[in-house]
Amino acid sequence: MAHSLESAAANALRLVLERIEVAVHQAGRSSSQVRLVAVSKTKSVSVIKEVYDAGHRHFGENYVQELIDKAPQLSNDIQWHFIGHLQSNKAKNLVANVPNLYMVESVDSTKMLANCREEICTALGIREEGCELSMGMSNDFELAIHMGSTNIRVGSTIFGAREYPAKQ
Repeated sequence: MAHSLESAAANALRLVLERIEVAVHQAGRSSSQVRLVAVSKTKSVSVIKEVYDAGHRHFGENYVQELIDKAPQLSNDIQWHFIGHLQSNKAKNLVANVPNLYMVESVDSTKMLANCREEICTALGIREEGCELSMGMSNDFELAIHMGSTNIRVGSTIFGAREYPAKQ
């Protein structure tokens, strides 16, 4: 019996959530301290909807136009994360066209993440637990959980390999 891609994505989501639970437990953390962002870059709205229908609400995109195109086709209770470099000339367009934009996760280099959070929290006088840290992807999210990440971004493990259009 063949399973559809949508079924595979929902099943993959469940398996990732199980792996997160194991990593959270091993790290001595609480499940409430780690958020899974399902990165749906290049994936169709129908595949995203399958993961949404499986109960997931945090989704991420890497391209402004792709997020602007997808967001109105999906439920407005999705909490969208824009991940990656955001050009200042595209920021207004993103905010204006994605009313359920939850967070912008933009880091120019991996050099400064955990230490950067500590320094920022100290400078702002807030507890580290009150400041989110977004790191970790499909191939290293368990390690990121152990290192204190609050947002882990998983795409290909849930949705399969990215699908880029053939170049003309």
